[in-house]
Amino acid sequence: MPEFRGDQAAGLRRLLGRQSLRIVTFAAGSIGVGKSVAVANLAASLARQGREVLVVDENTEDGIAAYYGVLARYDLQQVIDREKSLSEVILSVAPGIRVLPVARVVRHLARLSDAEQRILLGCLTEIGPPADVLLVDASLDHPLGFSPLGLAAHETVIVVSPSSAAITEAYALIKKVSLGYARQDFRILVNKARAAREARAIYDNIARVTGSRGLARLDYAGYVPVDEHLRQASRLCQPVGALFPDSPAAKAYQTVANDLLNWPGADDEIGGLEHFVQQLLLLSQRIEPIAIYA
Repeated sequence: MPEFRGDQAAGLRRLLGRQSLRIVTFAAGSIGVGKSVAVANLAASLARQGREVLVVDENTEDGIAAYYGVLARYDLQQVIDREKSLSEVILSVAPGIRVLPVARVVRHLARLSDAEQRILLGCLTEIGPPADVLLVDASLDHPLGFSPLGLAAHETVIVVSPSSAAITEAYALIKKVSLGYARQDFRILVNKARAAREARAIYDNIARVTGSRGLARLDYAGYVPVDEHLRQASRLCQPVGALFPDSPAAKAYQTVANDLLNWPGADDEIGGLEHFVQQLLLLSQRIEPIAIYA
């Protein structure tokens, strides 16, 4: 792993800008739970509070930019390959919300040369204005079983829907990451719930099983109800809060966003984007598919 030279570290600190940068990864054990829709709407809820949000998107299809009706043509890998500039890759999809597509580069982090890692660090210093919140929309089909972005982030939120299959897969993902990489702290966001009671029961059941088996410590991140307004907004490529601010889904996303901003912050010693990038590159060298799939 390359040395972090002074100018690169200073640049990353400029990108950090504010000491309160919060880095949260959203993952799921199965498709169809609404993870990307949740990330897109949470980004909008945070931006409406005046926060600058950077979404790091690992998905190759139906990503965050597409939710906003914007075509993501390029990937951060093309910046590393010197084919595109960062300004051509990063997308401003709405006021206060930028999307950085990383599907290609995240699959090759472990194989980046020292020179490529320096380019990666250097290009990140060009991002401005500073972000308040960095949301990672993790891919479900990472070749190593789980994204290193999820391990390097301050928080990992597992999105789950009420179906028995989705609950089983969410538990399996927590178990694999806990046993494979000793990550033992997760938050659970229940999506498409019919009622608050149902969502809480799902969380309680997962937390009870993981706790009894010594796998993980879970916290409740909240829930988003089934809401036709959300489907209508998605079809129009808009966040539900922009079109239907008084809808149940819009209010739920606002509640989750408010709570997210008040989650206990990372230690100053281990917080910030500089540490996140260092951890990301280090962890990418250590992830082994055998461990995660064991």
